[in-house]
Formats: sequence, structure tokens, C-alpha cells
Amino acid sequence: MSTPTRRRILSAVCAAGLTSLGALLTGCDKAAPPPSFKSLDLTGADYARQLALTDANGQPFQLSSLKGKVAVVFFGYTQCPDVCPTTLTNLAETQRLLGPDGDKLVGVFVTVDPKRDTATLLKSYVGAFNPNWIALRGSPEAVTAAAKEFKVFFREVPGKTETSYTVDHTAASFVFDPQGKVRLYVRHATPPADLAADVKILLAAH
Repeated sequence: MSTPTRRRILSAVCAAGLTSLGALLTGCDKAAPPPSFKSLDLTGADYARQLALTDANGQPFQLSSLKGKVAVVFFGYTQCPDVCPTTLTNLAETQRLLGPDGDKLVGVFVTVDPKRDTATLLKSYVGAFNPNWIALRGSPEAVTAAAKEFKVFFREVPGKTETSYTVDHTAASFVFDPQGKVRLYVRHATPPADLAADVKILLAAH
């Protein structure tokens, strides 16, 4: 075989090899498509990073204690007429829809009315939906700081008497993945089936 012919063959082989390698690298560079959540994706958010309050048993609470589970955090109060009970009812239905994975979902209820929501009242209220869920409270200053960390709004609306006030508040929930990272913003009245689908994605990824 002449030298020019040998060179042409080697060039062709090298070119084919580089083309295959390029295709392989291109395939490796393709990032996996982001999860298709039904709720608003908060992945990478620089807020809702911590929640340091006290549970209904008087014990200090940290979000890190829930690692391994999907946590749904909601700010509300026990005398809330509709938004809060609806949200907790839907969360209980979401847990039911998860079937065997239902125990991997935990609700976390944070009162925005610590003056009236005693530890005993909170434990009874949240326990009516699920005795394994967590109810949190703190001083007015601590609750305000927690709400600020989550960018949650709340304010008292005067009633006919000093103690009959209501509280306007953000009516959304925050979902944390099993690694303890905030991932989703769930709007009020989101269908339980939609939330269950999102929770399944988070559980499958860990």
C-alpha cells in the first residue's frame, strides 16, 4: 500500500473516531430536563432556609430534623375560618393519595397568632388532621422573624372586641424535599392530586 493511500485511510479512521467521540460528548453534555412540577418551582431560592420555633410539646424545632421526609410548611392560625382548615384538609387528602408513601409526608403548621394559639390548642387543632404533624409557635418577635424568612405576610384585623380579631395571612404552603431544601410554592386550593404528584417527584429524586 502506497504512503499517500495509507495516510488517507488513517485520516478517515481518525475523523470517524473524532466524530463518534464528539457525538458521545454531546450526549453527555445534555442536562436532564427539570422536573415538571404542578406547583411553582422554588429550587435554589435564597429564602425559607430555616424555621427555628418551638413545637407543641415545648421542644425547640429545626427544619433539619425532618430530613428524609417531604415537609409542607403552612402559616396560619387556629381560629382561621376557612383557608387554614381547607389547606390542612387538602394536605391530609394528599397524604392519603400517596398510599404507602404517605408517612413520608409531614405537615408543619406555624401559627401567626401566638397570643391566642397556646401549645395545647395548637396540638389539638393540628392533631385533628394528623397527630404526627407538627405545630409550631414562638414569641411574637420569633413568629415575625420566621414569617419574614419565608416572605409570608400577616396582620391582625380588629374585631368587635379585643380578642375577637382575625388575621390576614399568606394562604400558600412551602414544600421541602427530603434533603431539607425548599422546592415548591403551593398556591391555596391546589388540588390534592396535583400536590401528591409533585411530592412523588421529590421522593423519587432522593
